[in-house]
Amino acid sequence: MSSHSVSEIAVGGVVLAAAIAFGVYASQVTGLSAGGAGYPLTASFRSLEGVDVGTDVRLAGVKIGSVTGVTLNPETYRAETTVTIANGIELPDDSAIVISSEGLLGGNFVEIMPGGSPYYLSSGEEILDTQGSVSLVSLLMKFVSGGNEQ
Repeated sequence: MSSHSVSEIAVGGVVLAAAIAFGVYASQVTGLSAGGAGYPLTASFRSLEGVDVGTDVRLAGVKIGSVTGVTLNPETYRAETTVTIANGIELPDDSAIVISSEGLLGGNFVEIMPGGSPYYLSSGEEILDTQGSVSLVSLLMKFVSGGNEQ
């Protein structure tokens, strides 16, 4: 084997190692890693604007899960939502779930506000205390129309 082919093999190994490291990093950042197991909870929202499958679920600003299902209930006209919470995180059964905004130009995320109950939600249970998203456009329209009234 010539020294030329040995250096090519070494460079190829470094490139392959970098590609594997990038793939592992990307899967962890996007939540596609195998350690993403959790338990499902459901919630019903009047408005789910800006939230879709894959949206973060956060508690105290820390991602603890994601939205895994969104359907429309044809009888109540509410958005039935399934969220998956990471194993090891127990939520009190009187917790609230709210659609929050990351800012004026940011996207929406689902926020859990834990309650004070000594009992915890188990897999498949429903979070009853919900607050849907508020449309920025409708708020601005209310403000503008309210300012013009005499």
